[in-house]
Amino acid sequence: MAARARLCALLGSALALAALVGQVTGAKNSEDVRCKCICPPYKDHPGNIYNKNVSQKDCDCLHVVEPMPVPGPDVEAYCLRCECKYEERSSVTIKVTIIIYLSILGLLLLYMVYLTLVEPILKRRLFGHSQLIQSDEDIGDHQPFANAHDVLARSRSRANVLNKVEYAQQRWKLQVQEQRKSVFDRHVVLS
Repeated sequence: MAARARLCALLGSALALAALVGQVTGAKNSEDVRCKCICPPYKDHPGNIYNKNVSQKDCDCLHVVEPMPVPGPDVEAYCLRCECKYEERSSVTIKVTIIIYLSILGLLLLYMVYLTLVEPILKRRLFGHSQLIQSDEDIGDHQPFANAHDVLARSRSRANVLNKVEYAQQRWKLQVQEQRKSVFDRHVVLS
């Protein structure tokens, strides 16, 4: 529950930061709008791509293509072959998306660190070394769940979600271990 609250707080702060960035910039950056003209080869002039920051109404060959590669009489024929498009993007949206993505990635990294470093320490404190690590000698062929009762008793005494999950995990590990013994040692398939 605390992790969920942290996640919500982090996402809320990221959105607030994005809104603040959007208010500070106010008008669109010059990198957010452009007119892009793609001109194919014409006579002895190679094809070229021209970009210029102009308004949408000025997005045509005459305003964007500078310097004009052809002399005066061929300008109109050259411009008719060019394809000009007005492009607009929102850099604030891109920034917000990247911030959210990096925040989620950071949270997953912190969770991985928790699982690899902190959780084993907590398990040792809660269950002790003898019950957490069980060898084949501790579990007999006749009583595959001999230690599960002790784990269940501890789980009930603490009434904690972590303990219930730990108990289910221990029980599952014991079942898998018993199935492996049956299949590999005794060559018997459980049904």
